[in-house]
Amino acid sequence: MTMYKFEPLLKQTLWGGDKIIPFKHLNTQMERVGESWEISGVKDNETIVANGPDKGKSLNQLVCEQKAKLVGEENYQRFGDEFPLLVKFIDARQDLSIQVHPNDETAHRLGKPRGKTEMWYTLESAPSAHLFNGLKKKITPEEYERMVADDTIVDALARYEVKEGDVFFIPAGRIHAIGSGCFVAEIQETSDVTYRIYDYKRKDKDGNYRELHTKEAAQSIDYTVLPNYRAGYEPILNEGVQLVECPYFTTAVYDLTEPMTLDYSELDSFVILIAVKGEGTIKANGEEMTFKMGDTILLPATTTEVKIEGTIKFLETFV
Repeated sequence: MTMYKFEPLLKQTLWGGDKIIPFKHLNTQMERVGESWEISGVKDNETIVANGPDKGKSLNQLVCEQKAKLVGEENYQRFGDEFPLLVKFIDARQDLSIQVHPNDETAHRLGKPRGKTEMWYTLESAPSAHLFNGLKKKITPEEYERMVADDTIVDALARYEVKEGDVFFIPAGRIHAIGSGCFVAEIQETSDVTYRIYDYKRKDKDGNYRELHTKEAAQSIDYTVLPNYRAGYEPILNEGVQLVECPYFTTAVYDLTEPMTLDYSELDSFVILIAVKGEGTIKANGEEMTFKMGDTILLPATTTEVKIEGTIKFLETFV
C-alpha cells in the first residue's frame, strides 16, 4: 500500500459550524461539527485506515507494523511508535476559547508528554472572520493574571481579519484563538494539551462553565511581542510555495492547473497531502486514486515520486 486515506473523526462542539460536512462530501446529518480529525495518533482519538489491504487498522497500528518504512528513519528514532503530526479541519461558527499550548520543557514539568506547535491555513472565511494570534502589547505575568481575572485578556491580543489563503504560525507558548467565521486546516504536533485562558463565560450542554487552566497557562505563555503574526508568502501557480518551516513540520502549498511530479527520493519522512480546493488524480508507485477537496492522504516514507494531475490546490507537510 502506497497511499492511505483515513476515516475522519468528526467532533461536535459548542462553537462548530456547517462547513466541514459539504467540504468533505460526507453523507451525515451531524450538526455543529467543529472539527474533523483527518490524521491522528492521539490516544483514544486514532484515525482508522479507510482504503486498501490495511483498511480497519489504526494509524498507530501502521506505525508499529511498518516503523521507519512509514515515517522515515530519523523520525522513527525521534518519535518511536508515536506518529508525530495531527491534522484537522476546524470550522468556527463562534469564537473559540483564548488558549495556549506549552513547549516541550513546560509540558514535561506539568506532567504532559510533549508541548504543541501548530499552524493554520485558511480554507474559507466569512466577511467578519477574525482570529487572535500573539500579544499586541507587552504585559507582565502579573498583568496577565489581572486581565484574566477582569475578563479583559482579549484586549492584549493581536486581532486579525482573515481571508482565504491566510497562514498563521503558532509556536508553543503563543496565546491564540480561532474566531467566528474561520474555516481552517490545522497542522500540529501530536499533542492534545491545551490550556484554556478565557471562554467568554460560555456554558456547556449541562449548564456548567467550561474549565479554565489559567495557572498552567501562566507557566506556558511566551510574553514576546512581534510586529506581525501573519505568515507572508507569494502564491505562484504550478509551483510549490513554502509556508512554514520549523523543527516539527515543514508545509508548502501547491496550486496546480497542469500535471506535476513531486520528487521525494531524498526525503526521509512520510508526506501528508491535504486537498483544499479542486479535484484531480494522484499516482504513486503504480497506484492511482482520486484526490479532491477535503481529502487527506498519507504517503509512506518509502514513496520516491508522486504524480498529480488536475486543477487542484493542496497542502504538503512532512517532518
